[in-house]
Amino acid sequence: MAVCHNDSTTVGVRDAALIAILRGGGLRRSEVVKLNIRDFNSETGALQVIDAKGGKDRTVYLPQSAIPFVTSWLTVRGYQPGALLCPVRKGGEVQLRRMTPQALLLIIQKRAQEAGVESFSPHDFRRTFCSDLLDAGIDIVTVQKLAGHASPVTTAKYDRRGEETKRRAVQSLGF
Repeated sequence: MAVCHNDSTTVGVRDAALIAILRGGGLRRSEVVKLNIRDFNSETGALQVIDAKGGKDRTVYLPQSAIPFVTSWLTVRGYQPGALLCPVRKGGEVQLRRMTPQALLLIIQKRAQEAGVESFSPHDFRRTFCSDLLDAGIDIVTVQKLAGHASPVTTAKYDRRGEETKRRAVQSLGF
């Protein structure tokens, strides 16, 4: 985010919004590029994910701290109907069309390299999203629904909590 913040161009504003959505909403890159401007509610931070993996729809919510990055992008992009995140030409002109999942991947890899982060992909944001929710004590079914997983077994693969978490859980029981 610091790399995007230091880039005051249209691309920097767009990339900050992109990262806010990936990290804050835990979306797959294929889901991000399908988002339309109408799918974002700036008051609640809700994102309507339509026709996601498995043909399912779901609603996810961005953290309050992520919403301003998306609204800043919308100020630059404009509010015309269409894709929420769009390509930007070299001169800063926003093209009101969809980005491809491959373009999104290249953007994230470029920003990671600029930040000195090695071996990073958009899916790392998704893994962190799920792991952080589980670490925060959010139940696995809620995390499953937010991630759009068909089964909690898939969500459990993101669980990095160790023995200390299990020990603390048992200590909360009365005896």
